[in-house]
Amino acid sequence: MRILVVGAGALGGYFGGRLAAAGRDVTFLVRPPRAAQLRDAGLVIHSPRGDLTLRDVKTVTSDTLHEPFDLIVLSCKAYDLDGAIASFAPAVGPDTLILPLLNGMRHLETLQQRFGADAVLGGVCLIAATLNDAREIVHLNDMHAIVFGEIGGGLSARVDAVADVLGNAGFDSKATPQIMQEMWEKWVFLASLAGSTCLFRAPVGDILATPDGEAVIERLFAECRAVAAENGTPVRDVFLERARAMLFARGSAMTASMLRDVQNGSRTEADHVLGDMIERGGAAQHAPGELTVLRIVYSQLKAYEARRAAQAG
Repeated sequence: MRILVVGAGALGGYFGGRLAAAGRDVTFLVRPPRAAQLRDAGLVIHSPRGDLTLRDVKTVTSDTLHEPFDLIVLSCKAYDLDGAIASFAPAVGPDTLILPLLNGMRHLETLQQRFGADAVLGGVCLIAATLNDAREIVHLNDMHAIVFGEIGGGLSARVDAVADVLGNAGFDSKATPQIMQEMWEKWVFLASLAGSTCLFRAPVGDILATPDGEAVIERLFAECRAVAAENGTPVRDVFLERARAMLFARGSAMTASMLRDVQNGSRTEADHVLGDMIERGGAAQHAPGELTVLRIVYSQLKAYEARRAAQAG
């Protein structure tokens, strides 16, 4: 199976690098400067699961992409989706599968509109990673997993084929018959973590040490769960237990990547992680005069985005 990984940043570079090291046929779609860097320095991963340096990395740029691939792994930021689609569209043939690992849910509709519903799988990426100043990938925790499946539910021969190529490749992977459940649960957790850590500009442990921090996280977490339930996907007890263990861990240094974006003065995925959840929230999020925690958090991040745009321009 020929795999095209769109981008060689923290996520695409990590999982694509592991796949390439395991002998899979992987090509990275990158911009010319990144292609030159990979050619000169290789693809470098620092990880508690084992460091890796790959030489002779196969790359392609959008202007030289002219043939279809079997599987396209998409791990860009949600706000870069339109540009990413334009770059990889020539690689989509009649039998190509697209596996997006983006946050939220809006990207599924965009990809299905452009390439057809049958071309798109659902996917969840579970990892914390970033790029250092040398553009090396730094894996920040012990978790590194991809969960994927048919958006309509159930398993299929093509999902089995993807499971074969992603399996035993140096990270955890799982085909699931209920990927939408997995995607909603990750979204609920991410919106709760990103919302609370960005609101307080602090990690979980510091928030919980404040007089009302625990109550704010609790309220935000409940609101996000209510949105999932309203959209036909109530979270499962096993998720609730796992998420609570992380969101309410005393002394925890956990933050969301969105907070790191704010601290670095970068663009955030506020519209896709928080704004879109509000849009899907129905009456609870849209009642006149009702100001939910989710809406407060989103407004605060939109103020940050406005200030950032003004400073840039």
